Amino acid sequence: MEDGGITMKKTLQIWMSVIFVLFIFPVVLQYVPKQPTIPAALSIKEPGMIVYASNVLEEDIKPKVQGNVLIYSTHAHEAYEPITKAANGKVAVSHHSENIVKVGARLKENLLAHGLAAEQLDIDIVKIMQQKKIPYHRSYAAIRPYVEKKVNEGSYDLVIDMHRDSLGPSKTTITHDGQRYAKVAFVIGRDHPYYERNLAKAKQLKNEMEKLVPGITREIIIKGGRGVDGKYNQDLNTSIILIEMGGVGNTEAEINQTVSVVGESISAMMIVQ
Repeated sequence: MEDGGITMKKTLQIWMSVIFVLFIFPVVLQYVPKQPTIPAALSIKEPGMIVYASNVLEEDIKPKVQGNVLIYSTHAHEAYEPITKAANGKVAVSHHSENIVKVGARLKENLLAHGLAAEQLDIDIVKIMQQKKIPYHRSYAAIRPYVEKKVNEGSYDLVIDMHRDSLGPSKTTITHDGQRYAKVAFVIGRDHPYYERNLAKAKQLKNEMEKLVPGITREIIIKGGRGVDGKYNQDLNTSIILIEMGGVGNTEAEINQTVSVVGESISAMMIVQ
């Protein structure tokens, strides 16, 4: 009987120990530090990598432009007195290299920088006329086949015949926000079927330029009727316009300022909607 009592006593002690452990374990567990957990669905990013919509400025989003522009000059040797004087010390309104063709080249580069396609008719029509003994008043007839071939080979949204006006600087210069600009006039012939469409292009460019520099443009000159060239080769395409870039007395700086305005304005005309 003594052995049986001892055995029962040991069994009771074991059960008491088990009950004690089961009771005390939950109490101890709540004091054990827990490891932080990261839900699998969340991803932690470095602060510098987070981009907020409010940080994107409206002016950083540039509109897409698309278009093809052709530039040429019927009176290729038209020049500016301040520019010819600076080049060789002689004042001249006609020059074989320092002339309106160079201005056209600057406009071409400006348009390319805006993302447009731009070409310049690569001929010196004055030199060709001199070689063929063609008189100056036949300039439009002389250059016509070259322009016709070019516009028939390609597709152009705007074709510019660039000239320099004969007026003095008092009528061809404007100051805006401390900057001096050469003023621009437009000439449109009305004796052909494309007159209205050419005129619409001139008005569009004029309006865009005025938005940037009020007063930078002069009038749109409409020409036609008896004794007047009412075409100016604008009957070759629906998008040909003639522009007078400043006058004989405008400086290179004034011309360059205006080239930038013309380039930006043409770019605005070519925004893809």
